[in-house]
Amino acid sequence: MRELNLDQLRTLVAIVDLGSFAAAARVLHLAPPTVSLHISELESRVGATLLLRQRNQVRPSGVGESLVRRARQLLADAGQALEEVRRQVQGLEGRVRLGASTGAIAYLLPQALQRLGQSHPDIDVQVMVLTSAETLSRLSAGTLDVGLVALPQAAVAGLSVRPWRRDPVMAFIPAHWVAPRSVTPQWLAAQPLILNAPDTRLSRLTSEWFASAGEHPTPRIQLNYNDAVKSLVAAGYGATLLPHEGAQHESEAPYVDPRIVMRPLRPKLWRGLGIAHRSGTPEPATAYVLDALWALRQG
Repeated sequence: MRELNLDQLRTLVAIVDLGSFAAAARVLHLAPPTVSLHISELESRVGATLLLRQRNQVRPSGVGESLVRRARQLLADAGQALEEVRRQVQGLEGRVRLGASTGAIAYLLPQALQRLGQSHPDIDVQVMVLTSAETLSRLSAGTLDVGLVALPQAAVAGLSVRPWRRDPVMAFIPAHWVAPRSVTPQWLAAQPLILNAPDTRLSRLTSEWFASAGEHPTPRIQLNYNDAVKSLVAAGYGATLLPHEGAQHESEAPYVDPRIVMRPLRPKLWRGLGIAHRSGTPEPATAYVLDALWALRQG
């Protein structure tokens, strides 16, 4: 049997609900011969009589009742599918896949998601913890929609990468250490260190900062999860270099464990972040996520 036609099923349900071919034709804005053709084709496909004509009323047969019951569900499912697609086209709902580093996820991203939730609560943002290289690769492959990546990045065909934030890198030091007011590469290189893994942009950035003063320290441990790094600093295991995310100035801070002190670097060091997505006009839900992120933009 060939696939069922939703228009024909809709005609069948209308006839059963209204009790006549003529009434169904009026409600569905179809010519009476079209209504008759829909039913004859359905009966041909099913191989059974679907409607019983009794005097001035049309009633379903046993087979017809079974098909009408299924038809109502199919029509409801089709209507729901169309409504869901319509809402996605309008940007009222949808799923957006976003990749970002742990630092951005811990502080910056929640602010954007809170803003998005207030204006578009039915947009579902799926967040993945990724390095910048992984994020760009997945964007190119079409398995990610938005990425927060460290800058600079080499141009990638088909992707748009624009500057988003420029946050100061700070020294995070156990509070019981005796530390200078401004931390130099020479002083920090002499301390136990917890640094990012070498496959990250931040690792390369901090290595260059140390190398500019002729320092090449070996860290005690290398991690890419900022909360874990801060926990180790708080425990006195070592010092680290991390972006002071969310700060317009070095003196501004999100909450920091009282067992940790932050010190500015000398020379100063900045970590840039960019927003990446596929070139061209994004889908509406993705556009709203981008708007929420751009609202947090700073120099």
